[in-house]
Amino acid sequence: MSAGHTAVTTSGTTTDEPVIVCETPQDECGVRDVLDRLGDKWSVYVVVELASGVLRFKELQRRIHGGISQRMLTLTVRRLERDGLVKRTVYPTVPPQVEYELTDLGHSLTHLVKSLADWSIAHRPDIAAAREAYDGKAAQEEPAAAG
Repeated sequence: MSAGHTAVTTSGTTTDEPVIVCETPQDECGVRDVLDRLGDKWSVYVVVELASGVLRFKELQRRIHGGISQRMLTLTVRRLERDGLVKRTVYPTVPPQVEYELTDLGHSLTHLVKSLADWSIAHRPDIAAAREAYDGKAAQEEPAAAG
């Protein structure tokens, strides 16, 4: 969001009321905290995988598509734990066994992630068509810009 952006509206609504209103541009409506956590590459993947239940570290690492490194997974679960979304349990064995699970707060986030995934699936053809149109237009304008 830009510093001057203070509202989010939806088109086609019957009212002129914005969906989200920030009191000041600096307030950002709490969106910055959420985007900082969920906007990184791996956090949503971790939340999605833990939504099915408790997982050990290596199980979680194997389930994440795209191959997350051990270090990155460690950083990601620590951040999610710090935000209260993930609970980490260490069992005193040799070597230590560590399990991760979503907290109640983390589970409440899964509904939003599912909505985002559903929106993505529903609009995938529209996005692909828009990209194709944009790329075609950009390719036609490119020779004119070079000359």
